[in-house]
Amino acid sequence: MAYGAKTAVDGLSLSVATGSITAVLGPNGAGKTTTLETCEGYRKPQHGRVRVLGLDPQAQRRELLPRIGVMLQNGGAWSGVRAVEMLEHIASLHAHPLPVPMLVDRLGLGSCGRTAYRRLSGGQQQRLALAMAVVGRPELVFVDEPTAGMDPQARRDTWDLLAELRADGVTIVLTTHYMDEAERLADQVHVIDRGRLIASGSPGELTRAGTSTIRLVVTEPFPPAAPASLQATLGPGTDVATITAQSLLITGPADASTLAKVSAWCEEHGVLPESMTLGQRTLEDVFLQITGRELAV
Repeated sequence: MAYGAKTAVDGLSLSVATGSITAVLGPNGAGKTTTLETCEGYRKPQHGRVRVLGLDPQAQRRELLPRIGVMLQNGGAWSGVRAVEMLEHIASLHAHPLPVPMLVDRLGLGSCGRTAYRRLSGGQQQRLALAMAVVGRPELVFVDEPTAGMDPQARRDTWDLLAELRADGVTIVLTTHYMDEAERLADQVHVIDRGRLIASGSPGELTRAGTSTIRLVVTEPFPPAAPASLQATLGPGTDVATITAQSLLITGPADASTLAKVSAWCEEHGVLPESMTLGQRTLEDVFLQITGRELAV
């Protein structure tokens, strides 16, 4: 899929298991939105083959639409409509919708149910968008940034609802900029960058290799060649990636010997550590390592 000279999706191939939560992750501009919009039937693929629930999202759109739910990150409701009125309207379009009062209660929409959509906070709009996506009892739900702008309690309520939908056999495909969200919810993670699939696996599979990390934070920005220099000092089997100008992520065997080498390197290069944190590799660490970029919110 290309837009002029820019290729948004480049030979991407991935699958989603029925009854699972699958996270599609990638930096801004990686091709996530184009991929999902193609699966939802909003864009026609220029090459290749797309099947959703066994159907062609373009040629068999009328058969597909009643079986899927789509949560848009922005929009999806009229500016002046009240929140619960909008949800009731969407419910009325389906043959066997979920009970609206149940969704209002589960997603904390009761306090803003009579508020016009344009006056809702970002988090409230997201909760309404999720309710609109699932009220029709879809077999498959696409959720885009489901907890953006939500407070911690609303995030947990949303996570619980998504987990319950999965337990009921609903298939969920989500995009998120929150690594803890993907790590907690997803059965499978697909990481894409520059329109290509670069890693797939469960969160456990992706974080298992090179299980230990050291986060080195210093008081002043590192010299330009610091990552390569530290990499050479630590030797094969260890990876050094830049997080910020003043922090590095070291992945590999992290023991007393490694810590001693990092300390000696800092002393040799006149670098003053602010902290060295030893821990297990997270999904965010994996993402940074394989893309070389942070997942900006």
